[in-house]
Amino acid sequence: MERGVFTDRTEAEKNTLGDLFKRYLTEVSSQKKGHDIERYRLESLQRDPIAKYKVAGLSGKLMAEWRDKRLKDVSGSTVNRDLNLISHVINVARKEWGMHIENPISMIRRPPENKARKRRLGAGEEEKLLAELEQRTRAERGTFEAGGTQNPWIRPLVILALETAMRRGELLALRWSDVYLVDRFVRLHDTKNGESRDVPLSIRAYELLNDLPRHISGRVFATTPDAVKKAFMRAVERAQLGDLHFHDLRHEATSRLAEKLDNVLELSSVTGHKTLSMLKRYYHPRAKDLARKLG
Repeated sequence: MERGVFTDRTEAEKNTLGDLFKRYLTEVSSQKKGHDIERYRLESLQRDPIAKYKVAGLSGKLMAEWRDKRLKDVSGSTVNRDLNLISHVINVARKEWGMHIENPISMIRRPPENKARKRRLGAGEEEKLLAELEQRTRAERGTFEAGGTQNPWIRPLVILALETAMRRGELLALRWSDVYLVDRFVRLHDTKNGESRDVPLSIRAYELLNDLPRHISGRVFATTPDAVKKAFMRAVERAQLGDLHFHDLRHEATSRLAEKLDNVLELSSVTGHKTLSMLKRYYHPRAKDLARKLG
């Protein structure tokens, strides 16, 4: 203490990593746009055995062992997202909550990222998916018939995703006050990159929105991210579409739009991608289509 090198580790020895997750969830994560998704990840990490360790006991060796164990169950990209989140939680604790600890995440190697997904809908797959998203009807005994979904918002949401390349969060945040049917576009305020943009509507998208019932909340799709995720996954499983993810609809929609909009600036204004390199991650034209263009 006389030399000025004493480090008070009381808070680090008193709190577990799970305690940091809980505080971060309340004070930091709740203020973010994507707080729902981050909340699920933090709650999952709170159930992990790593959350029981005291913050003072965290080390590069411990986190490397956790990384290797986690890689047996999930992909490298998922592990990296978890490591980034844990690292940010620890850095907030160091800089804002007065916990004198080193960040062990900075000491370990990161696993390689997954290759960019190129999943597109094959022949008949869109029809199979939408058939499984039809709203269920009740039988005479009051029970729901097999197949379909009880959520009336999922099918139109999926169709609009395929027509506009909007993200799930953008679709769920859409309000009727930002839908301009006369001019055939919708205005997005809460986008991933923080900038608003206007998304044009195809005839199919226009007709879908025009026929959609208005909910008292003012939201176009009165449902939740978790409900969309579960209904979509169940429909994919029933339709036997394999590894199709909801975000793959954005890949598919962007590729379809690219066939209609040859100008990359026009395409980026619709999809919201900021750079050509980002747009190329989602634009995966099929070789047979390019061959036809070449003649």
